[in-house]
Amino acid sequence: MDHWIPAMLAALALPTVGLPAVFVIALVSATLLPMGSEPAVLALVKLNESLFWPAVLVATAGNTIGGAITWWMGYGAERVYERVAQKPAQARALAWLQRFGARACLLSWLPIVGDPLCAVAGWLKLPFWPCVLYMAVGKLARYITMTAVLLWIWPGQLTP
Repeated sequence: MDHWIPAMLAALALPTVGLPAVFVIALVSATLLPMGSEPAVLALVKLNESLFWPAVLVATAGNTIGGAITWWMGYGAERVYERVAQKPAQARALAWLQRFGARACLLSWLPIVGDPLCAVAGWLKLPFWPCVLYMAVGKLARYITMTAVLLWIWPGQLTP
């Protein structure tokens, strides 16, 4: 069983597969799994600055698809569970999300709460395609900002 770990790491090595690795990492990180994709994007762009826009766009696509998968997970969970055990804080959060609707998915880029937000949007049966559009806009803005800031505004932070 130990032989598959080096094989997986070799398959996801940025210098050899680059953009596909960024896509997979961004997709997986947009599910409810606790990981971030920014280091992968930054590492690839640091290796080759001409890949800034391709890396940002591929990461946005992967992260948006991951958010859409999370939306469907929430939708499916609601269909199975049918009724939420309402606590006051949960009721307020659900009411806030229902009030803003699909636009709330602009916040899907936020750490910790962004991915569950996509699941709750599915749970509430907010319209799928508007949610995906707002997810994509928010995630694109995050990748552009994070990568540009770390590459050009604080480049000294990345050198060993």
